[in-house]
Amino acid sequence: MASDIVPPARQAGLRVVPAAAALLLVDFQERLVAAMPAAERSACERNVLVLVALARRLGLPVVVSEQYPKGLGPTVPALRAALDEPGLELARLEKMEFSCAAVPAFADIQRRLGRVQWIVVGMEAHVCVYQTARDLVAQGAAVHVPADAVISRSAANLRIGLALIERAGAIVTSTETVAFDALGRAGSEAFRAMSKLMK
Repeated sequence: MASDIVPPARQAGLRVVPAAAALLLVDFQERLVAAMPAAERSACERNVLVLVALARRLGLPVVVSEQYPKGLGPTVPALRAALDEPGLELARLEKMEFSCAAVPAFADIQRRLGRVQWIVVGMEAHVCVYQTARDLVAQGAAVHVPADAVISRSAANLRIGLALIERAGAIVTSTETVAFDALGRAGSEAFRAMSKLMK
């Protein structure tokens, strides 16, 4: 259908370009995670870890937000451990706003990093992830949201969140799509390492 054709201006943003991209991990916190369905939570966390490994391999900066950590706790231990390993450019952000893009400190991080593509992951898809993706798109960024690296407490809210994210102009994608697009070719050490993680 003609309405499904992606305009050339948006096609440019479909490609994940490591030199232009950053990974934004939204509110993957202990008390929020505890409210998520167990199987979906485990799969989502695994995919976020894959994307953190991709960021380390390809030099993508990573920004980690925590929503009211005093009440919702810190980032979950497995992700904290992965983020603390050497070789990652990391910025942390505490917030009360649902949208990361509405936090003044995030604007400072954006200016410092100078990235125009954002890979947005985390929770909840229909609240903080959606509002962040919507606001970043409104600022002119190309936003990629891997559907398998975001989560909500209910399947209905996850579906609603992803639909709203796409309607806002972000690209709903998958962890493997992002990873292989960023890698660009087979045969490299980075490709072999990431392929093992995604098996």
